[in-house]
Amino acid sequence: MNINIPSLTHQYSPVKVPNIRMPATESFSSQSIRRLLVLLLCLLLHYKSILIAVPDDIPRDTRSVKIYLNPIKQINSDDFGNMSKLRLLIFNSNLIAHIDDGSFLDLVALKKLCIRDNQLTHLTENLFQGLSNLTLLDLSKNNLHFIHSSAFHFLSSLETVILDFNKLGKVNDIQSFLLLPHLQTMSIRDNLLSSFESKDLLLNVSSGLKLLDVAGNDLRRFGNTTHIFPHLRTINLCQCVEYSGLKWDIRDKSLLRNITKLDFSYPLIAFEEIQNVLQSLDSLQHLQLNFMKPWIDKGLLATVCKIPTFKKLDLSFNYFANSSAKFGACSQLRELDLSCAKMTELPKGTIGMMRRLSCVFQNLNRLKVLCMSENLLWTFGGAFKIGSQNLEVLNLGKHFVDTLEKGDFEGLGSLKHLDIVSDNIGRVKLGAFDGLNNLTSLTVSLPIEFENNFRTLQVIENLTIYFHIDSIFQGPPLNIDKAIFHLESLKKLKMVCTGDHYGFFINVHIEMLQSMKLLEDFTGENIFISAPSQETFQFNSQLKSLTIKQSPLSDLSPELFRSFPNLQQLDLRGTTLKPLDFVVKANLSALRSLQLSDNATTVINERLFQTLPALIYLDLGNNPLTCDCSNAGFIQWVKSNNQTQVDNAFQFTCSFPLTKQGTKLLDFDFQSCWIDFSFLCFISSTCLVVLTLLPSFIYHFLRWQLVYAFHLFLAFLYDSRKRGKGVPHLYDAFISYNTKDEAWVYGELLPALEGEQGWRLCLHHRDFQPGKPIIENIIDAIYGSRKTICVISQSEWCSREIQMASFRLFDEQKDVLILLFLEEIPAQQLSPYYRVRKLVKKLTYLSWSKAGRHTGVFWQGVRRALETGDSTKESGNLLSGVRVTGR
Repeated sequence: MNINIPSLTHQYSPVKVPNIRMPATESFSSQSIRRLLVLLLCLLLHYKSILIAVPDDIPRDTRSVKIYLNPIKQINSDDFGNMSKLRLLIFNSNLIAHIDDGSFLDLVALKKLCIRDNQLTHLTENLFQGLSNLTLLDLSKNNLHFIHSSAFHFLSSLETVILDFNKLGKVNDIQSFLLLPHLQTMSIRDNLLSSFESKDLLLNVSSGLKLLDVAGNDLRRFGNTTHIFPHLRTINLCQCVEYSGLKWDIRDKSLLRNITKLDFSYPLIAFEEIQNVLQSLDSLQHLQLNFMKPWIDKGLLATVCKIPTFKKLDLSFNYFANSSAKFGACSQLRELDLSCAKMTELPKGTIGMMRRLSCVFQNLNRLKVLCMSENLLWTFGGAFKIGSQNLEVLNLGKHFVDTLEKGDFEGLGSLKHLDIVSDNIGRVKLGAFDGLNNLTSLTVSLPIEFENNFRTLQVIENLTIYFHIDSIFQGPPLNIDKAIFHLESLKKLKMVCTGDHYGFFINVHIEMLQSMKLLEDFTGENIFISAPSQETFQFNSQLKSLTIKQSPLSDLSPELFRSFPNLQQLDLRGTTLKPLDFVVKANLSALRSLQLSDNATTVINERLFQTLPALIYLDLGNNPLTCDCSNAGFIQWVKSNNQTQVDNAFQFTCSFPLTKQGTKLLDFDFQSCWIDFSFLCFISSTCLVVLTLLPSFIYHFLRWQLVYAFHLFLAFLYDSRKRGKGVPHLYDAFISYNTKDEAWVYGELLPALEGEQGWRLCLHHRDFQPGKPIIENIIDAIYGSRKTICVISQSEWCSREIQMASFRLFDEQKDVLILLFLEEIPAQQLSPYYRVRKLVKKLTYLSWSKAGRHTGVFWQGVRRALETGDSTKESGNLLSGVRVTGR
């Protein structure tokens, strides 16, 4: 995870500018003023995001932390505890004046530590304890004036130390880290050193230092007279004197045998002193002489060109009004930088193998790199028509040439890289790039309509075109697709439209790209006025990087990406994208970098990242994000994922709803949005278990109660249909019995009641209507008889008939029910039938088993019950019956 916490960010492009020398007091004063102004601006514009201390909620497994432009005044010992995976820590542009000893004790994996532009004044003995793997330390732009002799003792892996713009005044202040075994680069620019001589360093062992930068110090003396720096290769003495002049103590030329690069810019040293130094550097390869025109005019180059190993010369910012410098003796020169030299012309043959002494670049047959950008050239004057056969890199950017003529570069047959960008080019004639048979990279400015084509560039791999549109542009381009039609070797194509194209677009369509089957990188800025069609890149299956910026792509189709499944980088910044559904549908499984800043996206579906398994970098800055549950999944993903760096995620602000506008997106409480699926799973599984066990439990313990309830319901239902119909009595009694008791009914009951006493009885096997539902037959039998006689035994007995009769009894208030028990039935067996049990407990009944040999008494009791009237007032009980007990 990488954490970037700026208070105010600035985006800029590096520009080559001279390093202007200022007095130390003035430099620090202006520096302090600038810092205070920046912090004040932060306070006014970003007061909600300013940090006054290191955040205590940084994840312990974070690998990169950047906290800059905040008023943090100190680093405490517990700020970075247990962060053993941290590799990069940057605290630039804060107000840090104190760091507790042991603050970095747990940062065992830290490689780079930057505390630039703060207010540190001294470095204590145990400040860097624990940083045994640190390779780079940047403490520039502080107020350091004291360094403990053991401060760097723990930095056993340190390779680079930067202490620029501090207040170190003695060489002894830097002595402590020269003993580090792996130190290679030391920069102490713009301090208060007045001398730097190796004899002042009290060291018994040599240092592995390779680069020494002491530029900007007011040095009076410089010397390497001991064997302390046997590996030193690069020395920067730019602006090292102000008024008095620098004296370089050279006693033994062998001590300078490894010096290969020297920066001697600014003429603040005597000409004879520079000559003496250069004559002592037999291994020098690279010399930088910016702002040295007075000494060049005196013939300094004659001394330089005598160095046999000399290869590269930087003469930028020397303001040659004409080509008066003589390079004839520098035949071994391979790289020449004349940028920002204000040259106005290049005479014909200036870099050719000319024999005339007046030639500016005479005999530079080994020259491979020539940089002449930012000059005042109005014409090339045929300078490159007969050119150096070894020149490989030519930079002519920001010139004033308005027309590229046919054959302007035909003499540069070995040229591989050409930069000829300029807003002043108004016409490019046919054949302007003829002769560039080995050119692999071209960066050029073109008018929106041009005559030239690039078909002669058969090995071109990298083509960058800047289309300049002025205010008089009236129509669309006509021939760009034809001009770039046959570039089969092209791997990288970049087209940038500078200016307003008034709704007309550059014709980037399938025909133009069809031959570019090796194309890996395409960039189009301000080119399209709508999303390219889905067939645009169908022949470019090798495409790995696609950039479309400053173009409206709201209707972008996912089908556009189907032709190149190996896409690794996608940059769609400033394209008015709203939903990102096309990413989900585009199958970008190999995508590693996705840049979608400066769009109109409000909601980000977390499913997007499930389709991007290889994603390691994501930029979504400056989008109007919504702080509600629709972004809950995205917020959780940002906080929990350990693979993808979401650039500046902690600074994402809410745009909607208005009540949350300006608040931080990651501060939104997304927990309230989640349904607790684990709890739902628990409830569901519990219900499933209960529903599985419940039928078994009911069947085992409550099956009779359910049967009873079912019959009770049916009885109620059919009783309500018969109620009040006044059905005539066809029988004296309806006999309800179980088939197992049929022998007793036919052998005992039927002869006694029908044969002897003459009652008309209704028996189901004899009197029920065939084909009629059994319940309806029972209901008809009960309501068609004056009485209902239930024969009850251990067998399944007349539960339904009892329900019908009990409903009739309680509904019509008639004594209709007679119970005949053939045998004793335990109470627990009657318990499921609550109403029967209640009746048996409350009323009398007839028991055959208790009658014994007195059956006559039993039948007399039945007769009396049958003779009893229907009215319940005639009897004290609702149920007729006689309890008969044996003697």
